[in-house]
Amino acid sequence: MSDFERFRTAVEGGLAQLDARRQEVNDLNVFPVADGDTGDNMVLTLRAVLAELDRLESTRRALDDIGRAEIVDSVARAALLGARGNSGVILSQLIRGAAEELISRPGELVDPALVAAAMARAADRAYGSVRDPAEGTILTVVREMAARLASELAHGGYRPLSPDTVPEDQDSALANILERGLETAQNSVRRGPDLLAALREAGVVDSGGYGLTLIVAGVVGALRGVDPPPVERHAAAVQPSHPQHDSSTYRYCTNFAVTGSDLDPGRHVRELEGLGDSVLVVGDSTTLKVHVHTDEPAGATALFDAVGAVSHLDVADMHEQMKARTERLAVRSNGSGASWPACGVLAVISGAGVRALYEDLGAVALDGGPTLNPSTYDLLAGIHAVPAEQVVVLPNSSNVFMAAERAAELSDKHVEVVRSRSQQGGLAAALALDPSRPAAANARAMGRAVALVRTGGVARAARDDGQGRFAAGEAVGYVGDELVAWGAPDETLGAVLATLSADAELVTLLAGEDPPLGDDVIRRLAPEGVELELSVGGQPSWWWLIAAE
Repeated sequence: MSDFERFRTAVEGGLAQLDARRQEVNDLNVFPVADGDTGDNMVLTLRAVLAELDRLESTRRALDDIGRAEIVDSVARAALLGARGNSGVILSQLIRGAAEELISRPGELVDPALVAAAMARAADRAYGSVRDPAEGTILTVVREMAARLASELAHGGYRPLSPDTVPEDQDSALANILERGLETAQNSVRRGPDLLAALREAGVVDSGGYGLTLIVAGVVGALRGVDPPPVERHAAAVQPSHPQHDSSTYRYCTNFAVTGSDLDPGRHVRELEGLGDSVLVVGDSTTLKVHVHTDEPAGATALFDAVGAVSHLDVADMHEQMKARTERLAVRSNGSGASWPACGVLAVISGAGVRALYEDLGAVALDGGPTLNPSTYDLLAGIHAVPAEQVVVLPNSSNVFMAAERAAELSDKHVEVVRSRSQQGGLAAALALDPSRPAAANARAMGRAVALVRTGGVARAARDDGQGRFAAGEAVGYVGDELVAWGAPDETLGAVLATLSADAELVTLLAGEDPPLGDDVIRRLAPEGVELELSVGGQPSWWWLIAAE
């Protein structure tokens, strides 16, 4: 087995074990904020590493020609760019520290001594990335693991491996030393509440440290070709925690990368601290990763406009995350940590009934307000909230197209935008989603679904018509963007239904807030031979939204 194959096997094993118990890690997350995403963030960081290994493997060059230095340097950069949240950024720094040690010792056999040195370098790098390191967290766990490995080598009767050691013996030696470290890591996780008041008050262990033990167990199992060694489960406290930091007052967990030249990780820290807290800026002279909890994501990215290109932007609404975590724990979710689907949907909506319809179809609904006008950063937070690898966005208004496409460009998820012009048309698109397919394939299918639906609506006129056709308060009816009827609500709705029903088999009507006609009247207005489906949308600006298929 080559170094590349061994490394890929180890990463794959660690990721599989973490992903299988990701929800457990999420539910332990109380420090620095109980936003319930530590497991997600650590999984995404490892997935970025695995994707980079797959990319290297797909090149035409022989893996032996690529070399250890290029492999680990590429992986370290991928981890940095893929990192999200405190936990993801710290994990990326552990990977970077280990990579630096491997690069500094070219040609050496990857043996327990090199692994121990790499772990010590990883711990140093992780501590150095945090402005105010907190003991009892993942930092303590990795430091104590590194100390255990060093002790085992010094006092455990370790015999160095020779260059002609067969791969099976090499894998066994690596697994054995890492299992010793795992024992210490689990003890360190248990001791976390003794060291950190936030954990003690919440009655939990550190989620990042626990996630690290799962990764190491997965690596040990992968190297041996067997199931991972057992890792103790830790129950999450049901009651909401009281985080030590004040980040619950800030709304957005904001992460982004900056690429350029002569970059300085420390240059903008104080400016970022003026916008929020939980600031991390890590990287090197060409690539930085920035993490901050703030109410001003745009202000945070603007600090770097003059020094480099901002990309891989991810904005998570921590207030919504904390609410979801509390609700999940209140019903004592079993924490199975099921893997995300390949693709999910974010739909911009207005109205409680419309939200329910989209959520029944498995979409994440983003409230765009009465005029359907969310910001780019609202959309980025919504994209982050979709529990899927890739996302299709349904703007449901032409006014949202530009913001949605900008959010898709900035997001570190793969995002496709289907230009749905209405909420009722977007429902047809959401029905076409296949969660097992990638976003691009879903976007094509959903675009075709939208094209087959004719839409319209009836609303209350907000002002008098300049041409004298209707007065404020009267009904105005549209088919698509074209005004086709006006006057009394029943006459206007009847005209719109007649136009949309031509050659249609099914007409769906979503009633908004306080519509002037009851369902019985509406059914009498529907043309014969057309199936009419009535639902409550609750949208504030339209009496009725209509779709014909």
